[in-house]
Formats: sequence, structure tokens, C-alpha cells
Amino acid sequence: MDKVQEWNELAAQLCVDSIRASTAAGSGHPTSSMSAAHLAAVLFSDHLRFDVDDPKNPGNDRFVLSKGHASPLLYSAFKAIGAITDQELLSFRKFGSPLQGHPAPVPEMPWVDVATGSLGQGLPIGLGMALAMRLDELPGRVWVLMGDSEFVEGSVWEAMANASFHGAVNLIGILDMNRLGQRGPTMLQWEGEVYAERAESFGWRAVRIDGHDVEQVDRAYREAEDADRPTLVVARTVKGHGVSFLADAEGWHGKALDQEQAKKAIEELGGERTIVITPPKPEHVAPLAIGGGGVALPNYDKDVATRKAFGETLAAMGRGRPDIVVLDGEVSNSTHTEDFQKAWPDRFFEMYIGEQNMLGAAVGLQAMGKVSFAATFGAFLTRAFDFIRMAAVSRANLRLCGSHAGVSIGEDGPSQMALEDLAMMRAVYGSTVLYPSDGNQTAKLVAQMVDLPGISYLRTTREKTPVLYDSDEEFAVGGSRVLRSGDGDRAAIVGAGVTVFEALRAADQLAQDGVQVRVIDAYSVKPIDGSTLRRALADTGLLVVVEDHWIDGGLGDAVLEALAVGGAELSGRVIKLAVTEMPGSGTAEELRDWAGISSAKITRAVRSAIGRI
Repeated sequence: MDKVQEWNELAAQLCVDSIRASTAAGSGHPTSSMSAAHLAAVLFSDHLRFDVDDPKNPGNDRFVLSKGHASPLLYSAFKAIGAITDQELLSFRKFGSPLQGHPAPVPEMPWVDVATGSLGQGLPIGLGMALAMRLDELPGRVWVLMGDSEFVEGSVWEAMANASFHGAVNLIGILDMNRLGQRGPTMLQWEGEVYAERAESFGWRAVRIDGHDVEQVDRAYREAEDADRPTLVVARTVKGHGVSFLADAEGWHGKALDQEQAKKAIEELGGERTIVITPPKPEHVAPLAIGGGGVALPNYDKDVATRKAFGETLAAMGRGRPDIVVLDGEVSNSTHTEDFQKAWPDRFFEMYIGEQNMLGAAVGLQAMGKVSFAATFGAFLTRAFDFIRMAAVSRANLRLCGSHAGVSIGEDGPSQMALEDLAMMRAVYGSTVLYPSDGNQTAKLVAQMVDLPGISYLRTTREKTPVLYDSDEEFAVGGSRVLRSGDGDRAAIVGAGVTVFEALRAADQLAQDGVQVRVIDAYSVKPIDGSTLRRALADTGLLVVVEDHWIDGGLGDAVLEALAVGGAELSGRVIKLAVTEMPGSGTAEELRDWAGISSAKITRAVRSAIGRI
């Protein structure tokens, strides 16, 4: 059997197995898998350098199925390379099976690096992987298989612009241009020249081919491997290719064939096969050494913005942790990631104003073993929330910093104010949400973020804040700090970040009137220190939670949830002071007072609650 016949036979097997798996499941996307079968057959058999028995081998190429709904194709390829059995293939989409409807890197699927299925994410992730390979001088390439529908997503073009700018010559995109989307034709249908021209205008090399002609596919891959820039293979394909009643037929997206239809389709494809292939072996690469050693964190004895402390701590941590990489969305002089850039320029990646691509690339970098930090204004992280959500599905370890929190940013106004970020990040599965108040606390929390599993978020303040803690103090994730306390406390004021200082000033004002209150710095918003909060409510009967955030979903709701799950019956009141009206421009002090979270407004709220107006 010659090579062309081998590729075609393998492609037919991938189509057959995609049908078998989806029919057994009663759901799935067989036709979307069939359009890319020849593309996958040539790739897995002759171009993807991959050790099946060592999927995390640093010398491996990486494959990202951006069109994650075509998971039957991926799992069929895994069967062909001997990664899974036929029995496992037929467990597709069954409860408890690792072969989920869209790929996810569960422990039983070590050949999957990241979760996909939310379209437009594969190329940014692939870019991050490619940058990691270049950083470590690895010989591998990243292959990203994309659908034509997702090319409407802006994140794809963010990634294309950044890939050419960063010279990611080891990134290869494969466009499965099958003309049909979920509800009908795609925007460009089979206008391959338009896709190619757009890719070229972004600095990519574009190669147009018939995606079912395996010789053309092989030739395009070889050209991509030798290119001096990122390459997009624009492959004209047919959805449902190889079966007369499926080929280029509308109405089949996301539909499995019934048993009779599957039987007919498999007959047209030449019947079931059992072809086993071995992908090309990767080059031998010695295990990467992390190295590094102890790190002296910055310490602060003067007022400093927590965003500045964040950047300086990252720069310090970079010396002892050469696996740390930092990405920024063209605001490095505001987030102060510029401090890391100056110290470790090779490990800093400017992603410009493309927050979705920045988050996707961060996921790709961490999939290759890097400790990824990504930073921008907290308000702008909201536009990349789907990438954060999918990072959790990827079981990614990701560290985010959102600066310019709340109305305290002042005159720039509400378009720049992070007022939803705590609610957003608290909702992410397994997330950690931290909100430091001073520089020394920031430094200690950033140092812990380096080794935190899952997605962690640090909220930082624009303005300078006073030194509140000594540099030798420790701050456990999940803890809090009681700053004022006494046996006669009439209330407890709970703050985080900038409102801690307002709470302390309010406590001083109340003390002058003979009203003693407790002050709690809830710097760990998630997980939150529920035991300290429950004790405070039991002792005082009144909690006043103050936050520079919308009243919905932030610190106040975190406190209420902690009280609700405490187990023991509690009595008392909880008052939430937060932003409730749309802010405008003004000074930080004016805006906090307007929002009702200044020391004067906290004082008034406590006096009113205890009947001492």
C-alpha cells in the first residue's frame, strides 16, 4: 500500500470511528469530524512528532483541537495511535467517561493539554505554547485545527497579529473550511482566497489546498514546517465528506446518525478498519531544569500603591523562579509589570490591547510548564471572562492581576473602574481571590500565588496606601487580619483593600464617641475566613461590610455566604456598604464618599445601626 492509499484509508477509518462513537452516544458532531479527517490522518501519521507513551515529553509537538466539537475525530485519532481502546472510544459522552463531548485534560486524557469547545480560543492557546517552546529552545511545533465559523471571533485575529509580531514561526494553523456552520453557511463559505489574503495581511504565510487531497495536505504541512513565519493552511473541505447523504448537507450539525443511517454511511466509507499508526518520534530533549533559589521580597516602609508592589514583587520573584512568565495588555506602566519586563525581558510578553489573546496565551504557556501571570485593568479582564472560564475547565494554573479597582481610580470615570471583578472571579470554579491593602501584604500574597493551584486573582489599587503591616508578617490564603478588637465591641467593620483604611478611620471616629468597633481586613475574599466573621457576628451582633465594588457579588456577598454555611445558628445584622449607583469622575475621596464607603459614611451607618445617631 502506497503512502497516499495509507492516508486515505486512515482518513476513512477516522470518519467511520467518528460515526460509531457519536452514534453509540446518541449525540455529537460526526460531520464536523469527517470534514477534517484527511487533515488529521496526514498530520498524526507523518508530521505530528509525538511520543504517545510520554505525552508531556518536552520534545513533543503539540496539537490543539480548537474546533472542540469535532472531538470524535480527536478520539478516533487517539485510538489510531494506540492511546485508547475501541471500547474506550465507544464510551464517548457517557457519564463518567473521560471522552467528554468537548476535549478536556482530565487525568485519564494526558494527551489533551487544554480544554476546547468555546470557539476562537485554540489559536491564542497555541500561540502561548509556541512562545514557551521558543523560550526553552525546544524543537517542537504547535498545530491548531480550527473551524471556519470561529474565524469571525476577534480573538483569532488578536492571536494572528501577536503571532506574527512575536515571530512564532513554530505555530501552524489549519483551517477546516467546510462551508457550513451550526445553522447554515458560514460568513465566507468557500472563499479561501479571502481567508488567505487576511492571514497574509496579518504577516502570516497562507497555503490554500484541497483538504481531501492528501498529497496537497502533506505538501502544505511540509511548507509550513519550513516557513519563516506562522503559517495558515486554508483547506477547502466538505462537511460529512465521504457519505452521499451527509456531504455538504445542511441540518446535520451536532446530530448523530441513528443505527440504520450509521450502517449505510459506514458501508459507503468502505466498512470498519483497524489501522494502527505510530506518529513520528520527537527529538530527544533533556528534562528542563527549573533551578533558582531563595528570593528576597521587597519591603515597604513608605506609602506605595499595591499595583506597584505587585510589579516589584514579580520582578524579585523572577530571580528565584525562572519559570515565571508575565503577559500584559499594553498597560505595563499602570499594572507595573514593566518592573518585571526590565529585569527579565525574555520572559515578558506584551500582548497589546487584546485581552482575550493574552489570557489564551497565558493558558498555553502554563500548559507547557510556565508559571503564568497576566495583568491589565480589572475592568478589562471582564472582556476575557470566557477565556478565564475555559481556563478553569482546562484545569489551568493561572495568576491574574486586575489593577485600578473600584471608584477609587478617580477621574478616569466608570469605563475604567473595575466594579464587577470580584463577583466575576469569585464565580470561577476553584478560584482564589485576594485583595491586599498595603505593599507588604501584597508582596506576601504574590509570592504565594506562584505556587497556588487553579486560577488566582489579585485585585490592586491605583492610589498609594499607607504601610499597615510589617514586612515580616505572614498572610495565609483563606485568612484575615483583625486590626482592632476589644471585649466591648459594638460592631465589626469588614473591609478589603482600600476600604480597610476607611474602616480604621471610622473606628477612630467612633471611638471618640465612646463606641468601640472591631475592624477586620478580609484580604482573602475567596476562600474567606468564615470562622473569624462568625465569631465577630456572635460577639458584636453587627457586621458592616464595606467594599469598593458593586453591591452584588463582591465582598459583602462573600461574607453572607460564609455566615450561611457556618453550621451554627447566628443572630445579628449584616449591613453592606458598596457602590449602588453609576459613578462619574471625581477624586478618589469624593467618589468613595459619594458611594457611601468613606469613613464618614461608615461611621454614620454604624451609629444608625446601634441607635447612636
